[in-house]
Amino acid sequence: VQLQASGGGLVQAGDSLRLSCAASGRTFGSATMGWFRQAPGKEREFVASISRRGILTDYAASVKGRFTISRDNGKNTVDLQMNSIDPDDTAVYYCAASPSMSPRMEDYDYWGQGTQVTVSS
Repeated sequence: VQLQASGGGLVQAGDSLRLSCAASGRTFGSATMGWFRQAPGKEREFVASISRRGILTDYAASVKGRFTISRDNGKNTVDLQMNSIDPDDTAVYYCAASPSMSPRMEDYDYWGQGTQVTVSS
């Protein structure tokens, strides 16, 4: 699976932003998809994940209620809708694919190149 993240940019606190990840390969529909982020000087952290058919989702406590992950298996895409964005959300956001639901980076086999989100206060 090859992953390409897009949609990042410079936004103001309180704004909304939608990230998208396009996947190539026939195994997309059988993969759990996740979003992670890495802020400057910090370790990469889990943001959200969604099961193969989109039935199950999981979120980090810091984004729960503000971010929504969704997927379209027909289009091989997974999106991250980010609402009420905060300066603490500033990071490079990565999409990733895993054989199972997990918040752990080591469980994800494929990674996209990342898209920068910068939030000004």
